Amino acid sequence: MGVVDKLPEQWKTQKTADALMAPSAIVLFGIGAAATIVAGLPLLAVIGVGALAWLARVATLMPRGKRGDRIDAMKLGDPWRGFVREALDAQRRYRKAVSSANAGPLRDRLVEIGERIDAGVQECWRVARRADALVDAIGNLDPAAARRELAAAKEAQKLNPGENQEATVKALQAQADSADRLIKVAGDAQDKLRLLDARLDESVARAVELSIRAEDVGELGGLGGDVESLVSDLETLRVSLDEAGGGTARAAGAGT
Repeated sequence: MGVVDKLPEQWKTQKTADALMAPSAIVLFGIGAAATIVAGLPLLAVIGVGALAWLARVATLMPRGKRGDRIDAMKLGDPWRGFVREALDAQRRYRKAVSSANAGPLRDRLVEIGERIDAGVQECWRVARRADALVDAIGNLDPAAARRELAAAKEAQKLNPGENQEATVKALQAQADSADRLIKVAGDAQDKLRLLDARLDESVARAVELSIRAEDVGELGGLGGDVESLVSDLETLRVSLDEAGGGTARAAGAGT
């Protein structure tokens, strides 16, 4: 196994090659070497100083993995915990497939797609966290109690009509409606996240197959597009849950 094979997967790309051969890095090597020559240092020192200057510049140009939230599925309740675990398992299988692919343009492209897989797993985690928090908030609203109070308020309004009774009915009705909407949002999120997890598994299965039999980067075109669409759908779901979360806070405040 060569030195290149030992590099992290995200470094085995054209961007890494560009960083190693960047003109600015080569120029810095020359400047460092020239400075040591002027100082009258021995040849070994000349090479060493030049190499250090080159490495310093290359380090700033090297591709870096994107940092995301630390994923801890155990912090979530079911079914959200299960969705995140499935996504993490798919991510592991994808990385294993990439590591087994032969070095070259095809693996480089798989690595790039893998970065979007990683982004999708992060979005799955964010969606699951928001959905889990939403379910907790629904519990705090106590929809069953709100409906009982609403029914009692409507009966009281019939027996003793008035502005106070009408205002009470409206407030309780709004609370019950909010709870119903949030229950629907949580249910939709569960269905959508289950589907998106299945799509992620499908994409990884295709990647495993292509890593073995594909001979041309063009064969990965459909996979890249599908993964990008998956990540976009996860982001959309997360935004919708963010918006619902704002409504949850307002509704919870109205019920206290």
